[in-house]
Amino acid sequence: MLFRLFVLLSLLLSTSYACKGGYDACIQKVKDSHTIRKNSLYIPVKDHKLLVYSQQKPKAKILKYDPFLSLYLIDDKDRFPYPFDTNMRVQLGTAVVNRYTAKEGKIVKAQVGINSLGRYSSKVKSPAIITSSCCSLEGIVTPNGVIDKSYINRFLKVKDTSYSDIGVRVKQSKNCVKVIASNPYIKANKLKKGDCIVSIDGVRVRSASYFMRKILFSKIGSTHTIKVKRASKLYRYKVKTFKRYGGGKISDTFLEQKGIYFDDTLHIVKLSKYFKNYGLEIGDKLIQVNGVKVKTQKELRNYIETSKKFSSLLFDRKHFQFFVNIK
Repeated sequence: MLFRLFVLLSLLLSTSYACKGGYDACIQKVKDSHTIRKNSLYIPVKDHKLLVYSQQKPKAKILKYDPFLSLYLIDDKDRFPYPFDTNMRVQLGTAVVNRYTAKEGKIVKAQVGINSLGRYSSKVKSPAIITSSCCSLEGIVTPNGVIDKSYINRFLKVKDTSYSDIGVRVKQSKNCVKVIASNPYIKANKLKKGDCIVSIDGVRVRSASYFMRKILFSKIGSTHTIKVKRASKLYRYKVKTFKRYGGGKISDTFLEQKGIYFDDTLHIVKLSKYFKNYGLEIGDKLIQVNGVKVKTQKELRNYIETSKKFSSLLFDRKHFQFFVNIK
C-alpha cells in the first residue's frame, strides 16, 4: 500500500511542471534542469540519464553515441527528478522552447533520414527543444534542422545505434519518392537514380520520411521487397540491408563504405587502415574524380555513382598531386 502511494506521489510530482502552466512551465523546466548549456542540449530523460545533443564530446562517461545525429547518452549526476517524457503519443499542439520563450507552431517539413532534418514553423535560437504543453519531448532543434522524436526514441531504446542502408538516397518529389543517388559499390545494386519508390514489403510508400525510417531502423542484414516505377514500367526487387557508413554529420559520398571520410572542403578527415597501402593520408585534398573537378560532397557523389567499375581520384598534398583508383 505504501509503495503504491509512493508511486502515485512520484507520478504527481513528475507532472508538476506540466500542463497546468502550459508552455511557461516548460520554459521553467528547461531552466531548472539546465537543459541548454551554451550550444549544447543536456535533456534529462528517464532512469537518471541525460540525452545530449552536442558538437563536442561531453566530459562524461558516454553510455551511447550516434555520430550521424551528434546524440549522446550519459548519466545525470544531479538526478533531475522530473525527466522529459519521450512517449510517441500524438500531441494536439507543440511549441519550440528555450530558456526565455516558447513559440507555438508545427512541423512543416518532416525529417528525411539522417541527411535532411525537419523544419519547424516557428523559430527561436538553436539549440532548443520542441515540447507539448505537458512538456513531453517532441523534437530537438539544431542549427541544421529538427531531429524528429522517432529518431530520439530509437536512440534511447536500442543498444546498437547503427543504421541500415540499401545504397540509395531519396527525396520527396511532387509525384513520388524519388531515388536521387545510388551507391555503385553495392554489388548488384538494382535500384537506379530516378526510380520512384512505390512500396516496401507490400506497403505503399507515400513519403520519403516514412521510407527512410523503414530502411534506417530495420535490422542490419534484413531482406526487403522494394517495388519501383522506372519510366512506365514497374519492377520488384529483393534487397538486403547493410551497415550505413555515411550521412548526417558524417560525409556521405559513398566512399565512406570504402573507408574514406571527407570534410566539407573534401579534405580527408578519417581513413581506414586499408588505404594506407594506397599512400593516402589525413589532410589530403580531393580535387578530381574520373577527370572532373569536384568542390563539394554532392558533386563527388554524383560523379562516383556514374562509375560502375572503379573511380579515379586525383588528390593534392602540399602541391604534389597523385591518382588513386578505387574499385
